[in-house]
Amino acid sequence: MKIKGLRWWVITLIALATVINYIDRQALPVLWPDMAEDLYPDKTADERKGIYAIISTIFIFSYAFGQAIFGKIFDKVGTRLGFTLSIGFWSIATALHAFAKGVVGLSIFRSLLGISEAGNWPGAAKGNAEWFPTKERAFAQGIFNSGAAIGGIIAFPTIGLLSAYFGWGYIFLIVGLLGLLWLVPWWILVKSPPSKHPWISEEERHYILSGQQHNTTGHDEEDEGYNPDTLKLLSHKESWGVIIASAAIDPIWWLFIFWIPIYLNEVYGMDVKAIGFYAWVPYVGAMVGAWFGGLLAQNRIKAGWSVNKTRKLVITLGCLIMLPTLLAMSAPGGPETAVILMAVILFGFQTAIGNVQTLPSDLLGGRSVGTLAGFAGMAAKLGAFGLTALVPWLTSGGNYTPAFVIGAALAIIAMASIWVLCPKIAPLTSKN
Repeated sequence: MKIKGLRWWVITLIALATVINYIDRQALPVLWPDMAEDLYPDKTADERKGIYAIISTIFIFSYAFGQAIFGKIFDKVGTRLGFTLSIGFWSIATALHAFAKGVVGLSIFRSLLGISEAGNWPGAAKGNAEWFPTKERAFAQGIFNSGAAIGGIIAFPTIGLLSAYFGWGYIFLIVGLLGLLWLVPWWILVKSPPSKHPWISEEERHYILSGQQHNTTGHDEEDEGYNPDTLKLLSHKESWGVIIASAAIDPIWWLFIFWIPIYLNEVYGMDVKAIGFYAWVPYVGAMVGAWFGGLLAQNRIKAGWSVNKTRKLVITLGCLIMLPTLLAMSAPGGPETAVILMAVILFGFQTAIGNVQTLPSDLLGGRSVGTLAGFAGMAAKLGAFGLTALVPWLTSGGNYTPAFVIGAALAIIAMASIWVLCPKIAPLTSKN
């Protein structure tokens, strides 16, 4: 049996895993106003926000080290088993939230969720490098990244609706089940990499393998390329360009991922159902941005632009879109204007991030992509950890302006790190 366009089925499954990933992680932010009243009835709003920040920073801290751990796991066991381990554990961790009784229980379950959910990102980067030629990777990454946005679009209204019929504990059990169901088609469809997969056509196999930059033999072989050990990998300034750009740009995303529901509740007095009505709007901008960034990069490469010129253009464009809009969030007016501005910010973020996340496969061979993606992901989450920990202090009394100004500064740092530390985005060798 042969499946036409098998690579697109694979990336669609990875995107679906990302949808589930975001539904699982967004369940807590959406349900927090109700959970906080249930678990901490005697606390003030600022005290509850502080507790939420503690739980969220534990999640990010665990997520950061999960990125590095799962980067190595995916390079060791491959994408098929790596995704099985990651999504299996995070689904169980989500369900366990139903049994939390306080800060300690929530922190433990959130930590387990963070470690296991982290595998989705280095796994996607590795799967992209395995299943797509260089010219299609940014678009494939955009499809995968759009899963995060679609997850947000689905999560907020769905969880808001479920909250009308179920308590928060039952909702965690329901969303945890989704990931376990995903394992069935994944295990059936993704039997092996494209070089050995029995269901891929010879035409598609040749198209994928011959279009991978690091394959210089002229034959349909696995992508080898330059695969340095960890110390050598970290000796390249280009690796640090990817790591620093990730550490700077990712906190902007997490600023909104964690705090949109809390912001709407605190600034505009919304309950869970109202949050479900408004909070999905920014994710529409994120979804469109993920597609736009990928398609723009694919279009420029097909037009003959170099990978270096293309990646820098799209990353710079995304950062320049975010800059003024983040500053405009200081005085957004009504909630409708606020969520539209957030949509523009997340559009710019997703325009840039798909190309940032593609850089490991632009620079390294297939056996090192997961490692660099893992380090970059760990740095990104440590940056997000720092900003999230500061948010309760920065936004004391409901003034979120300092947080948005910091976000604008981070966009500048992300853009500068690519231009300064990655003078030419091209396959690395032991000599350069």
